[in-house]
Amino acid sequence: MSHDFEGRQGEYRFGIEHEVAFWNDTTNQFADFTNTSFQRFADLIAQLPEYSEDAQHLRIGDAGIRRKRWYIEGYERFSSTGELVGCTPKGIEIRTTIHATIAGVLRELRESFARLCTVARPAGLVPVLTSFNPVQTRFVPNPPLNAYEMSRCEASPEELTDQVAMVTYGPDLNFSVQGLSTEALIRAAQKLTYYSPAIVPFSFSAPFYGQKLWSGFSVRTYKRTGLRPAVTVFVEKATDLISIEPPLTKVAGIPAEVGRIEFKAFDSCGDFARYGSLFALLKGLVLDQTLPGLAIAPDAQQHRQSARYGFQDAELQAQAIALLTAAANALTDPDEQALLQPLWQLAHQKITPAQSMIDQWQADRQLVDILTAAYAAEQTSQATELAARAA
Repeated sequence: MSHDFEGRQGEYRFGIEHEVAFWNDTTNQFADFTNTSFQRFADLIAQLPEYSEDAQHLRIGDAGIRRKRWYIEGYERFSSTGELVGCTPKGIEIRTTIHATIAGVLRELRESFARLCTVARPAGLVPVLTSFNPVQTRFVPNPPLNAYEMSRCEASPEELTDQVAMVTYGPDLNFSVQGLSTEALIRAAQKLTYYSPAIVPFSFSAPFYGQKLWSGFSVRTYKRTGLRPAVTVFVEKATDLISIEPPLTKVAGIPAEVGRIEFKAFDSCGDFARYGSLFALLKGLVLDQTLPGLAIAPDAQQHRQSARYGFQDAELQAQAIALLTAAANALTDPDEQALLQPLWQLAHQKITPAQSMIDQWQADRQLVDILTAAYAAEQTSQATELAARAA
């Protein structure tokens, strides 16, 4: 194994960003930019704690919207002279601090999700799982973009694709190995980008489009590929950037981001244990030295094939099994190897997590019930924990 990828205990770091969508129980609507105000979500954030020590882990940003582990995800609007004048919301994002173990990052995600549920449900907002807006098929800024906003989009292609992000929901899984060279980091990001069409089906949860069943497993993957990156690596200096759209590299905004590999192409998972499995897969693939594939940009055609057919595509299934084999061989911790087991089952059975949602739809269950049930494992976990504390 190359010295660049040798990792000792304590050298690994994990973090996650998970976007939460909501259903408005009062109006029986999916809560989004058409019917839910920024203030409605801001009232929830105001009730959640702020930790001063988080500033060394989490980027706050100029607008101050991201001061807490929870913040409103949305589309920022500017005046014609460049002042921030509003934010059209789509939901709430949970960010964890940086952890040395997969178990640690999942524990914090669960605690933060439970806190969010505690303030959201009394307000009539129920967390639901989806990776693409199941009602609205596109986002059109209202009012239309002014000249200043258009200039921002032209200066940064990623700003323009923020309109796509307004109808998608998904996690960012962050992973780093301390001491890894910039060259090795970029190579790892290229590797994950190359194999991402066979990695993402393990998370698929977007089979609905325009309140109907879509002809595949992830309309999110189908729509965003080619516009948004599959993987981003954060480098220290601008001279390390690779000029490509969508961007593979970014300059770190805070010191804690330097050396971070961010996998951005997964769909959201309602059972947070699945994130543990995906973290183990990513770690194993970064450590692996046998797989040769590298790419600086996602293969849009392969991702669309993956979005429609998942592991029912024989080539993608075979590649997924090869990736799991490589990751299992590279991981040295038996507990992390065991985390891969649910992914082995999906690959061998040729299914994705979206299959359960599809089955429920075909059994005539209501959309809200399907999306709510996707968080059942986490809701059960919360109830068990609360009962244990009460005892």
